Amino acid sequence: MAGAGMEFEKSLTELEQKIEELKKFAQVENIDVSNEVSKLERKAEELRKDIFSRLSAWQVVQIMRHPERPHALDYVSEFVGQFLEVHGDRHFADDKAMICGFGQLDEHRIGLVGIQKGRDTKENLMRNFGMCQPEGYRKALRFMKMCEKFRLPIVSLIDTSGAYPGLEGEERSVAEAIARNLFEMSHLRVPIVVAVIGEGGSGGAVGIGVGDRMLMMEYAYYSVISPEGCAAILWKDRAKAERAAEALKGTAKDLLALGVIDEIVPEPLGGAHRDPKAAALNLKMALKRSLQALEGMSPERLVEARYSKYRSMGRVLEGLAQEAAAG
Repeated sequence: MAGAGMEFEKSLTELEQKIEELKKFAQVENIDVSNEVSKLERKAEELRKDIFSRLSAWQVVQIMRHPERPHALDYVSEFVGQFLEVHGDRHFADDKAMICGFGQLDEHRIGLVGIQKGRDTKENLMRNFGMCQPEGYRKALRFMKMCEKFRLPIVSLIDTSGAYPGLEGEERSVAEAIARNLFEMSHLRVPIVVAVIGEGGSGGAVGIGVGDRMLMMEYAYYSVISPEGCAAILWKDRAKAERAAEALKGTAKDLLALGVIDEIVPEPLGGAHRDPKAAALNLKMALKRSLQALEGMSPERLVEARYSKYRSMGRVLEGLAQEAAAG
């Protein structure tokens, strides 16, 4: 059981704590309470299914932000073999929020790029809270060009609230670095599989987010802005974040329906933090399916299909068409 509970699952957390206390009491007193424990565990499972079958967008955001949720390197350690990290952008610095490296995904040799958040204060400072500087995106592009040269498919793992918004990022042209990545990734002549594993925020996410296949973890969230940021702009009140989360349509279910993503990667009931190994296995299998589907395509066909994929996103309905769609 994960340590930190969320407000909307308070009743479930209290029941799980009661089960743990009963188990400890039985062990100390050396008595058999297996029947009582089984009944409570069945009740907890039913309650968990009920809670997670009717989540709001804001509740999905809370799961996505759980402090014990697996990050990019957690998944790398689970299923990427012989991982060899590459450092630096050859211009300014090595951005530790952006990880790049060669590895093995079973029979597939891959290049992996990903944005890494920290687990504690020290690591968050080192990783800049998962917010990349311009050199992070330039490192990623340098690495992806290497993958193209060696004809290696690219796997991209997204987990960021956005690119770093500070003055130094502007001084070193973070917008240009992200825009350059969008342009270059659209033309790379190797397969690209993108997976949103947690938070997919703003341009910081799309800076490594152009691909042939777009996967998204079940309780991830992918949006142009955070719910709090959206609420502050639209209603001048960050407390309206819950309303903004619904309006932004950033959950995996919403984005699958809109055609922005291609597949939802299921998570263990309650979120990836409850069983990181099971979540990693699900992600691994989804990545392998995507790579296998793309491996027979020629470079020309890959680029053409990628272009068509992004051109087809988004619809504008006006006048009678809009009324017909609404009614």
